[in-house]
Parts: sequence; C-alpha cells; structure tokens
Amino acid sequence: MADILNLNKARKARAKAQSAAKAVENRAKFGRTKAQKAADEAERARISENLDGARRE
Repeated sequence: MADILNLNKARKARAKAQSAAKAVENRAKFGRTKAQKAADEAERARISENLDGARRE
C-alpha cells in the first residue's frame, strides 16, 4: 500500500527547494553584501593612511 501524500505540503516543499536554489544562484551572481564591501574599503583606506604616515620625505 502506498503512503498518503499531502499535495499541499509537496507543492510548498517544491517551491521552497526552488527558492533555495535561486538564492544560491543569486549569492554566486551578486557576491558580497554592502557591509562587506564597506568593511574592505575601510580596511584599504586604513592601510593606505598608515603607509602614507610612515613615508619619508
């Protein structure tokens, strides 16, 4: 005898799986968050200022 399958739950599970796959694609496509980009830019600025401050004239 076959198991009883709730079609509503199956439909929602399929939609959730598709949504998760789309999220993985978007993370790969668009990369990092705005906060991560800002943190990297701040780090680069800090290193540049530190290097300029140590420069001899």
